[in-house]
Amino acid sequence: MEETENKKDKYKAVWLSHSSIADFLKCPRLYFLRNVYKDPRTAHKMNIITPQLALGQIVHEVVESLSVLPVEERFAISPLKKFDLAWEKVAGEKGGFASRDQEMEFKERGSMMLKKLEGNPGPTLKKAVKIKSESGLPYYWFSEGENIILCGKIDWIEYLEDSDSVHIIDFKTGKHEEDDSSLQLPIYLLLSANTQKRKVAKGSYWYLDRDDGLVEKNLPSNKTASEKVGKIASRINLARKINHFKCETGGCRYCIPFEKILRGEGKQVGISEYRQDLYILKN
Repeated sequence: MEETENKKDKYKAVWLSHSSIADFLKCPRLYFLRNVYKDPRTAHKMNIITPQLALGQIVHEVVESLSVLPVEERFAISPLKKFDLAWEKVAGEKGGFASRDQEMEFKERGSMMLKKLEGNPGPTLKKAVKIKSESGLPYYWFSEGENIILCGKIDWIEYLEDSDSVHIIDFKTGKHEEDDSSLQLPIYLLLSANTQKRKVAKGSYWYLDRDDGLVEKNLPSNKTASEKVGKIASRINLARKINHFKCETGGCRYCIPFEKILRGEGKQVGISEYRQDLYILKN
Protein backbone atom coordinates (compact mmCIF):
# COMPACT_ATOMS: atom_id res chain seq x y z
CA MET A 1 0.00 0.00 0.00
CA GLU A 2 2.80 2.43 0.88
CA GLU A 3 4.46 1.89 -2.51
CA THR A 4 1.17 2.63 -4.32
CA GLU A 5 0.68 5.80 -2.32
CA ASN A 6 4.21 6.95 -3.19
CA LYS A 7 3.51 6.41 -6.87
CA LYS A 8 0.41 8.59 -6.62
CA ASP A 9 2.25 11.55 -5.09
CA LYS A 10 1.02 14.41 -7.28
CA TYR A 11 3.94 16.59 -6.18
CA LYS A 12 6.40 14.14 -7.73
CA ALA A 13 4.32 13.43 -10.83
CA VAL A 14 4.99 14.75 -14.33
CA TRP A 15 2.22 17.23 -15.09
CA LEU A 16 1.37 17.55 -18.77
CA SER A 17 -1.02 19.90 -20.54
CA HIS A 18 -1.81 20.76 -24.13
CA SER A 19 0.56 23.73 -24.02
CA SER A 20 3.49 21.79 -22.51
CA ILE A 21 3.02 18.91 -24.96
CA ALA A 22 2.88 21.41 -27.84
CA ASP A 23 6.15 22.92 -26.58
CA PHE A 24 7.85 19.51 -26.65
CA LEU A 25 6.62 18.78 -30.16
CA LYS A 26 7.97 22.13 -31.36
CA CYS A 27 11.34 21.74 -29.65
CA PRO A 28 12.44 19.65 -26.64
CA ARG A 29 14.74 22.47 -25.56
CA LEU A 30 11.78 24.88 -25.55
CA TYR A 31 9.88 22.40 -23.38
CA PHE A 32 12.76 22.30 -20.90
CA LEU A 33 13.22 26.06 -20.74
CA ARG A 34 9.53 26.83 -20.27
CA ASN A 35 8.28 23.80 -18.34
CA VAL A 36 11.21 22.36 -16.35
CA TYR A 37 13.87 25.01 -15.73
CA LYS A 38 13.43 27.25 -12.68
CA ASP A 39 15.35 30.44 -12.03
CA PRO A 40 17.53 29.68 -8.97
CA ARG A 41 16.93 33.21 -7.68
CA THR A 42 13.13 33.07 -7.69
CA ALA A 43 12.40 29.32 -7.96
CA HIS A 44 9.94 30.24 -10.72
CA LYS A 45 9.59 28.97 -14.25
CA MET A 46 9.71 31.57 -17.00
CA ASN A 47 7.78 32.73 -20.03
CA ILE A 48 8.03 35.50 -22.60
CA ILE A 49 5.04 37.81 -22.80
CA THR A 50 4.06 38.87 -26.33
CA PRO A 51 1.19 41.01 -27.65
CA GLN A 52 -0.53 37.87 -28.94
CA LEU A 53 -0.23 36.16 -25.55
CA ALA A 54 -1.44 39.26 -23.71
CA LEU A 55 -4.47 39.60 -25.99
CA GLY A 56 -5.40 35.94 -25.55
CA GLN A 57 -4.96 36.12 -21.78
CA ILE A 58 -7.35 39.03 -21.29
CA VAL A 59 -10.01 37.87 -23.75
CA HIS A 60 -10.03 34.40 -22.16
CA GLU A 61 -10.24 35.96 -18.70
CA VAL A 62 -13.35 37.91 -19.70
CA VAL A 63 -15.01 34.90 -21.33
CA GLU A 64 -14.23 32.71 -18.32
CA SER A 65 -15.86 35.28 -16.05
CA LEU A 66 -19.14 34.68 -17.91
CA SER A 67 -19.17 30.92 -17.36
CA VAL A 68 -19.40 31.17 -13.57
CA LEU A 69 -22.49 33.40 -13.68
CA PRO A 70 -26.14 32.32 -14.00
CA VAL A 71 -27.27 32.47 -17.64
CA GLU A 72 -29.51 35.50 -17.08
CA GLU A 73 -26.66 37.52 -15.51
CA ARG A 74 -23.85 36.83 -17.97
CA PHE A 75 -24.27 39.96 -20.06
CA ALA A 76 -25.70 42.21 -17.33
CA ILE A 77 -22.31 43.93 -17.44
CA SER A 78 -20.91 44.33 -20.93
CA PRO A 79 -17.85 42.14 -21.62
CA LEU A 80 -16.29 45.26 -23.15
CA LYS A 81 -16.32 47.00 -19.76
CA LYS A 82 -14.71 43.97 -18.14
CA PHE A 83 -12.15 43.91 -20.95
CA ASP A 84 -11.16 47.57 -20.42
CA LEU A 85 -10.61 46.96 -16.71
CA ALA A 86 -8.68 43.72 -17.21
CA TRP A 87 -6.48 45.24 -19.92
CA GLU A 88 -4.58 47.24 -17.31
CA LYS A 89 -2.84 43.99 -16.33
CA VAL A 90 -1.07 43.87 -19.70
CA ALA A 91 -0.80 47.55 -20.58
CA GLY A 92 2.50 48.78 -21.97
CA GLU A 93 5.56 46.59 -21.61
CA LYS A 94 3.68 44.28 -19.21
CA GLY A 95 2.01 42.92 -22.35
CA GLY A 96 5.13 42.92 -24.49
CA PHE A 97 4.00 45.91 -26.55
CA ALA A 98 6.74 47.79 -28.37
CA SER A 99 4.71 50.99 -28.73
CA ARG A 100 1.44 52.63 -27.78
CA ASP A 101 0.20 52.22 -31.35
CA GLN A 102 0.86 48.48 -31.27
CA GLU A 103 -0.94 48.16 -27.95
CA MET A 104 -3.99 50.02 -29.25
CA GLU A 105 -4.06 47.80 -32.34
CA PHE A 106 -4.23 44.65 -30.24
CA LYS A 107 -6.66 46.17 -27.75
CA GLU A 108 -9.00 47.09 -30.60
CA ARG A 109 -8.84 43.51 -31.88
CA GLY A 110 -9.85 42.26 -28.46
CA SER A 111 -12.71 44.76 -28.25
CA MET A 112 -14.02 43.64 -31.65
CA MET A 113 -13.92 39.98 -30.60
CA LEU A 114 -15.98 40.63 -27.50
CA LYS A 115 -18.35 42.91 -29.40
CA LYS A 116 -19.03 40.04 -31.80
CA LEU A 117 -19.51 37.67 -28.89
CA GLU A 118 -21.97 40.05 -27.25
CA GLY A 119 -23.91 40.38 -30.50
CA ASN A 120 -23.89 36.64 -31.20
CA PRO A 121 -23.46 34.89 -27.82
CA GLY A 122 -24.34 31.39 -29.03
CA PRO A 123 -23.46 28.75 -26.39
CA THR A 124 -22.47 31.41 -23.83
CA LEU A 125 -26.18 32.01 -23.23
CA LYS A 126 -26.79 28.35 -22.49
CA LYS A 127 -26.10 26.25 -19.42
CA ALA A 128 -22.44 25.53 -18.75
CA VAL A 129 -20.63 22.87 -16.73
CA LYS A 130 -17.75 23.87 -14.46
CA ILE A 131 -15.21 21.24 -13.46
CA LYS A 132 -14.37 21.50 -9.79
CA SER A 133 -10.79 21.05 -8.64
CA GLU A 134 -9.16 21.78 -5.30
CA SER A 135 -6.15 23.25 -7.10
CA GLY A 136 -8.23 25.35 -9.48
CA LEU A 137 -6.75 23.45 -12.42
CA PRO A 138 -8.67 20.34 -13.54
CA TYR A 139 -6.48 17.23 -13.69
CA TYR A 140 -6.51 13.45 -13.45
CA TRP A 141 -3.99 10.62 -13.27
CA PHE A 142 -3.32 9.78 -16.90
CA SER A 143 -0.84 7.02 -16.03
CA GLU A 144 -0.21 5.88 -12.48
CA GLY A 145 2.51 3.50 -13.71
CA GLU A 146 4.48 6.32 -15.33
CA ASN A 147 3.41 8.85 -12.69
CA ILE A 148 1.87 11.21 -15.26
CA ILE A 149 -0.95 13.68 -14.63
CA LEU A 150 -2.89 15.33 -17.46
CA CYS A 151 -4.18 18.79 -16.66
CA GLY A 152 -5.71 21.79 -18.36
CA LYS A 153 -8.40 24.42 -18.29
CA ILE A 154 -11.19 23.94 -20.84
CA ASP A 155 -12.48 27.32 -22.02
CA TRP A 156 -16.17 26.40 -22.10
CA ILE A 157 -18.22 23.26 -21.48
CA GLU A 158 -21.75 23.66 -22.78
CA TYR A 159 -24.40 21.46 -21.17
CA LEU A 160 -26.62 19.75 -23.77
CA GLU A 161 -29.81 19.19 -21.82
CA ASP A 162 -31.60 17.02 -24.41
CA SER A 163 -28.93 14.31 -24.26
CA ASP A 164 -27.49 15.07 -20.79
CA SER A 165 -24.08 15.41 -22.43
CA VAL A 166 -21.53 18.18 -22.95
CA HIS A 167 -19.98 20.17 -25.77
CA ILE A 168 -16.34 21.21 -25.20
CA ILE A 169 -15.37 24.54 -26.77
CA ASP A 170 -11.97 26.19 -27.08
CA PHE A 171 -11.86 29.92 -27.84
CA LYS A 172 -9.26 31.10 -30.33
CA THR A 173 -7.98 34.68 -30.41
CA GLY A 174 -5.28 34.18 -33.05
CA LYS A 175 -5.64 34.59 -36.80
CA HIS A 176 -4.57 31.06 -37.74
CA GLU A 177 -6.81 28.00 -37.74
CA GLU A 178 -5.86 25.10 -35.47
CA ASP A 179 -4.27 22.23 -37.38
CA ASP A 180 -6.24 18.99 -37.66
CA SER A 181 -3.30 17.15 -36.11
CA SER A 182 -3.55 19.24 -32.93
CA LEU A 183 -3.91 17.29 -29.71
CA GLN A 184 -5.86 20.08 -28.01
CA LEU A 185 -9.39 18.73 -28.39
CA PRO A 186 -8.32 15.09 -27.78
CA ILE A 187 -6.67 16.25 -24.53
CA TYR A 188 -9.77 18.22 -23.53
CA LEU A 189 -11.89 15.20 -24.39
CA LEU A 190 -9.86 13.08 -21.96
CA LEU A 191 -9.91 15.77 -19.28
CA SER A 192 -13.67 16.18 -19.55
CA ALA A 193 -14.32 12.44 -19.63
CA ASN A 194 -12.22 11.87 -16.51
CA THR A 195 -13.17 14.88 -14.39
CA GLN A 196 -16.96 15.06 -14.82
CA LYS A 197 -19.71 12.49 -15.27
CA ARG A 198 -21.38 13.45 -18.55
CA LYS A 199 -20.47 12.08 -21.98
CA VAL A 200 -18.69 14.41 -24.40
CA ALA A 201 -20.99 14.68 -27.42
CA LYS A 202 -18.96 17.12 -29.54
CA GLY A 203 -16.06 19.53 -29.59
CA SER A 204 -15.53 22.85 -31.35
CA TYR A 205 -13.14 25.73 -31.80
CA TRP A 206 -14.64 29.19 -31.56
CA TYR A 207 -12.65 31.65 -33.66
CA LEU A 208 -13.51 34.96 -32.03
CA ASP A 209 -11.76 36.94 -34.74
CA ARG A 210 -14.07 35.56 -37.45
CA ASP A 211 -17.77 35.88 -38.26
CA ASP A 212 -18.15 32.13 -38.71
CA GLY A 213 -16.19 31.48 -35.56
CA LEU A 214 -17.66 28.24 -34.17
CA VAL A 215 -16.18 25.27 -36.03
CA GLU A 216 -17.17 21.78 -34.92
CA LYS A 217 -14.46 19.11 -35.22
CA ASN A 218 -14.64 15.34 -35.29
CA LEU A 219 -13.54 13.91 -31.96
CA PRO A 220 -11.64 10.64 -31.65
CA SER A 221 -12.80 7.89 -29.34
CA ASN A 222 -11.52 8.09 -25.78
CA LYS A 223 -9.29 5.09 -26.51
CA THR A 224 -7.76 6.67 -29.62
CA ALA A 225 -7.24 9.99 -27.83
CA SER A 226 -5.57 8.21 -24.92
CA GLU A 227 -3.25 6.30 -27.25
CA LYS A 228 -2.21 9.46 -29.13
CA VAL A 229 -1.56 11.43 -25.97
CA GLY A 230 0.11 8.42 -24.33
CA LYS A 231 2.77 8.14 -27.03
CA ILE A 232 4.00 11.70 -26.64
CA ALA A 233 3.54 11.60 -22.85
CA SER A 234 5.90 8.60 -22.64
CA ARG A 235 8.47 10.41 -24.80
CA ILE A 236 8.36 13.44 -22.51
CA ASN A 237 8.58 11.25 -19.43
CA LEU A 238 11.66 9.50 -20.81
CA ALA A 239 13.29 12.81 -21.74
CA ARG A 240 12.81 14.03 -18.18
CA LYS A 241 14.23 10.82 -16.70
CA ILE A 242 17.41 10.98 -18.76
CA ASN A 243 17.50 14.81 -18.85
CA HIS A 244 17.68 14.95 -22.64
CA PHE A 245 16.16 18.10 -24.10
CA LYS A 246 18.18 18.89 -27.20
CA CYS A 247 17.08 21.22 -29.98
CA GLU A 248 17.33 19.23 -33.20
CA THR A 249 18.79 22.19 -35.10
CA GLY A 250 21.09 23.47 -32.37
CA GLY A 251 18.93 26.54 -31.90
CA CYS A 252 15.52 27.29 -33.45
CA ARG A 253 13.00 30.12 -33.44
CA TYR A 254 11.19 28.50 -30.53
CA CYS A 255 14.06 28.01 -28.08
CA ILE A 256 16.43 30.86 -29.02
CA PRO A 257 14.34 33.62 -27.37
CA PHE A 258 14.44 31.69 -24.07
CA GLU A 259 18.17 31.14 -24.41
CA LYS A 260 18.48 34.93 -24.67
CA ILE A 261 16.64 35.29 -21.38
CA LEU A 262 19.16 32.94 -19.75
CA ARG A 263 21.97 35.11 -21.14
CA GLY A 264 20.48 38.16 -19.45
CA GLU A 265 19.07 39.71 -22.63
CA GLY A 266 15.57 40.02 -21.22
CA LYS A 267 13.72 42.28 -18.82
CA GLN A 268 11.30 40.90 -16.25
CA VAL A 269 7.97 42.74 -16.38
CA GLY A 270 5.74 40.67 -14.13
CA ILE A 271 4.65 37.31 -12.75
CA SER A 272 1.88 35.24 -14.33
CA GLU A 273 -1.09 33.65 -12.55
CA TYR A 274 0.89 30.38 -12.69
CA ARG A 275 3.86 32.04 -10.94
CA GLN A 276 6.03 32.23 -14.05
CA ASP A 277 8.50 35.09 -14.29
CA LEU A 278 7.39 37.05 -17.35
CA TYR A 279 10.00 38.62 -19.60
CA ILE A 280 10.30 40.77 -22.68
CA LEU A 281 13.43 40.71 -24.84
CA LYS A 282 15.63 43.80 -24.82
CA ASN A 283 16.09 45.52 -28.17
